[in-house]
Amino acid sequence: MKNIFIAGFVLVLSVTAFFACNNDHSKHASQTTETAAPGTKYICPMNCEKGKTYDQPGSCPVCHMDLEQMKAEVAANTAGYFTAFSVTPAQLEAGKTGMLSLMPKIKGNESAPVPLDLVHEKKMHLVLVSDDLSWFDHIHPEYSATGSYDIKVLAKGEPFTSGRGHNETRFDAGGKYWAFADFKPTGGLNQVNKLELQVAGAPAKTTAYTQPKLTTSVDGYSIKFDAHGSAIAAGAPAHLHIDISKNGKRLTPDEIENYLGAKAHVVLIETTTKEFVHVHPEAAGDELEMNTTFAKPGTYRGWLQFQTFGIVHTADFVLAVEAGKPGVTGHGH
Repeated sequence: MKNIFIAGFVLVLSVTAFFACNNDHSKHASQTTETAAPGTKYICPMNCEKGKTYDQPGSCPVCHMDLEQMKAEVAANTAGYFTAFSVTPAQLEAGKTGMLSLMPKIKGNESAPVPLDLVHEKKMHLVLVSDDLSWFDHIHPEYSATGSYDIKVLAKGEPFTSGRGHNETRFDAGGKYWAFADFKPTGGLNQVNKLELQVAGAPAKTTAYTQPKLTTSVDGYSIKFDAHGSAIAAGAPAHLHIDISKNGKRLTPDEIENYLGAKAHVVLIETTTKEFVHVHPEAAGDELEMNTTFAKPGTYRGWLQFQTFGIVHTADFVLAVEAGKPGVTGHGH
């Protein structure tokens, strides 16, 4: 019989700052002079700020996507969503086969079906990490006839059917893992649910991330994150240039292919609290730039995913976010 774990919503970073900039980054901001009709509300399509709305169009300070006009049916939807999470067998073991099943549900009306919208080309995104954040996987559960979204767990050494990043994963070590299920119910706001998973078996050696790591490499590419010499502080806009180069030549954004509806994706998770944020770097002239605002200080382990020649590359890094000055916030709306 399956064990079912019902997990609460992950605390997505709530921010009030955006694009107030000491340097001249105004040419990169996606602010607009469009005037909203009275009573019109705008919201991040990924709901990064947990229901926060704005009176004017602009960009989300967390993921940097353009705000969308709040639809009447979404504003009227008061349903609370959660993810019913089950595993087969009841206790997963490292190196052995299994299945992860995730089923979005409505609190108080658990038997009602919950259809999902396509967001970034998928109905559900699932980020899996080990508790120490040394292991990462970004995959996409496949809808089944039972109404669940499933991930096949492969045995150790078993090859992926179509490579990594689809509807399969593998646990080579035991221990605690975290799953972040990201989905948008039709007629509702985007949800990110944090789920805990225990895998039996010998654990991997624990890695501690205490220092920033702004240079890394993957698949022959060298990546550098440049904060313009400035410290990253909670509550203040953070601007990072991302230089991706190969054989000494820097790639321009037009040499990077779109991946899941964006030029690149960045997932950041705080090492202690497991705060989760999803950012979309974008082209700024001939450079790739990441803009976000951190609500809280801490050490954030991050993964940059970009695609070239049909291949997705995942580069890891670490950001140190300092405590911000009390009362200091930016605003871009």
